[in-house]
Amino acid sequence: MNYSIPYGKQFISQEDTDAVIEALHSDFLTQGPKIAEFERNFANYIGCNFAVAVSNGTAALHLALLAFGIKKGDRIITSPITFVASANAALYCGAEVYFADIDRDTYVISINSIIQLLKTHPKGYFKAIIPVDFAGYPVNLEEIKTLAHEYDLLILEDACHSPGGYFMDSANTKQNCGNCNFADAAVFSFHPVKHIAAGEGGMITTNDETLYKKLLILRTHGITKENMQLDFPEPEKQGVWYYEMQDLGYNYRITDMQAALANSQLKRAEEGIIKRHEIAKKYRKAFDATSIKIQKYDSNYFNAHHLFVIEVEDRKGLYDHLRECGVFAQIHYIPVHLMPYYRQFGSKEGDFSIAENYYKHCISLPMYPTLTDKEQDYVIEKILTYCCK
Repeated sequence: MNYSIPYGKQFISQEDTDAVIEALHSDFLTQGPKIAEFERNFANYIGCNFAVAVSNGTAALHLALLAFGIKKGDRIITSPITFVASANAALYCGAEVYFADIDRDTYVISINSIIQLLKTHPKGYFKAIIPVDFAGYPVNLEEIKTLAHEYDLLILEDACHSPGGYFMDSANTKQNCGNCNFADAAVFSFHPVKHIAAGEGGMITTNDETLYKKLLILRTHGITKENMQLDFPEPEKQGVWYYEMQDLGYNYRITDMQAALANSQLKRAEEGIIKRHEIAKKYRKAFDATSIKIQKYDSNYFNAHHLFVIEVEDRKGLYDHLRECGVFAQIHYIPVHLMPYYRQFGSKEGDFSIAENYYKHCISLPMYPTLTDKEQDYVIEKILTYCCK
């Protein structure tokens, strides 16, 4: 049999299709009721007070930082092992980006590296931190919150990889990724390879009502029909058409069709998480007692498994071998600080040794709920044949 197995893949059910068709035949293609419905359902799923749906995960990052008041001259901290959007969003606001190295076993931002960075700069030097739940592994935001309180930092959790993930806090209470109990806001993505696919789309979650209202205005050009600022001498002449642009916002809206699709997919979110864990368990068992390194497993951290990453000595050789066998693994990620654009700010090879070493060896294996046992067995066989020959 000739295989063609990607690293990630969406699944569109008949229910998903029906939901989109219903939206297409409704009175609203955008700015309609499906968006608010999805926001309510997603907030309930995550366990937060408010959710704001936007056009994509990058827009979510950008709007959240704008709502934080991030501006030129501010400085934010994030991980070098993430998609570039986590850092780029700060640059969109005119801020500067500083990186902290990753933990060598979990691959998420290292608390010790953050502490070192904070201690070598005066208090107030940094305005915010963007920890990333890499591959679905939750960052311990309780630890980050302690630092944020000491150093006056805002926290924006990049949870694009981790809907459905959680960690157990010091009180042994489950803390869902994105519930914002230890963060000011969190962001999610609904790209096709993510847990919930909407084609494109993103979400910002928060428990701060003031921040929530700010996000609603920024999402739609800075325009609102509430809390009017201008006082007209003849207000009765202003009809229901009247609105005000009170801030410089963006057109970062999601459509009703996308919201309908995402809402339908949300209904299967737990089912997808269960399947991802079955796949991860099988990978872990297959690679146990080999030289293949996998992301740390910890019962106090429930990995949402957007990705399943391994580290091998001959990454390029394995990558090419898998492609020749019809297995299209992927690399996540090239360290952001080594991108040509970021080198202009002084970044160079050797700045973050753990992140750079990880990149030299990492490869993401197929991980999606519709991956069959037979396909996964084939992937495992090809990896073991190459790495353990």
